[in-house]
Amino acid sequence: MRVPRLFLTLAALAGPVILPCPLGAQPIDLSGGGPVEITSTDGIEWRQGEQVVVARGRARATRDGVTVDAARLIARYRPRAPAPGTEAAAAAAQQEGPLSGGEIWRLEAEGDVRISTATDRAQGDRGVYDMDQAVMVLTGRDLKLSTPNDTIVARDSLEYWSQRRMAVARGAARVNTSDNRQIAADTLVGYFLEQAPAAQPVASRPAPAAPGRAPAGPAAPGRAVPGEGSKLDRVEVFGNVEIRTETEVVRGDRGVYSPVSGMARVLGNVRITRGQNQLQGQEAIVNLRTGISRLVSAPGQRVQGLVLPSSGQEVAPGGAQSGARPSPAPAPAPAPAPAQGRTR
Repeated sequence: MRVPRLFLTLAALAGPVILPCPLGAQPIDLSGGGPVEITSTDGIEWRQGEQVVVARGRARATRDGVTVDAARLIARYRPRAPAPGTEAAAAAAQQEGPLSGGEIWRLEAEGDVRISTATDRAQGDRGVYDMDQAVMVLTGRDLKLSTPNDTIVARDSLEYWSQRRMAVARGAARVNTSDNRQIAADTLVGYFLEQAPAAQPVASRPAPAAPGRAPAGPAAPGRAVPGEGSKLDRVEVFGNVEIRTETEVVRGDRGVYSPVSGMARVLGNVRITRGQNQLQGQEAIVNLRTGISRLVSAPGQRVQGLVLPSSGQEVAPGGAQSGARPSPAPAPAPAPAPAQGRTR
């Protein structure tokens, strides 16, 4: 079956042109300008009066490493402002086709939407990409944005702002880290690293020379790690915050998490639960790598805790120490022996 093809011009109308992300990462960004190729199995329809191009049946749009797959694609274009002195030529070109004198300002995808690059993936039932704002909005079921390090899911909507390097998940939002940690909330805002540092070499000093051989030269500089540019820098969560580790659950009203350091700060009505033990306060610091949580008491306020001896936990003053076992209770002192009386 011959697949219809159509080349369109995809121009950025706001903000600077975004160059490919360094260090091997490929974020989802369709706003940089340049041609886009649209293919489909059921034909491509050009509605000149509506300034719309519609592709149906396994429709696909590709541009500079970004691929959009859906049951139907709708590209909305508008006339590009002509250069001074070329108004007549631009008007004539516009009659020939959308690629001649127009620019796409909105791309809509419907039905089993899949957006992918070399490192990132996004999916939903419906997707809209606004070129002016450089933002993709996904709605429907099974909303998900995956990078080499983390996965963000949502129930109501999932936004990805490519130029701002930011993702917003709304409704039962959750981020799952590569080390099996989970942060959930009503709303989640993730900020990605602009440019991740290069990986450090394993050996920073020259290796010792073998007998009879010249000393080894300096270690090679660190090389870029693919996908590092798509790594989350921090995650802000709001409403019904819940952080799960392998041993405990931390809940609160709002919080912030740093995947780089593995530390999270939870504020407002904080509750730390491990087994049958529970601590309550207004602020907690959670180390997701070690599984240790600590309540921080605010000035003039007290922290509360419910600790059951059978759960095998020990609570330090002002904090919760995960994984600590209670010290054995000192043995009771022996009762004094009864005095021996004398018989007469």
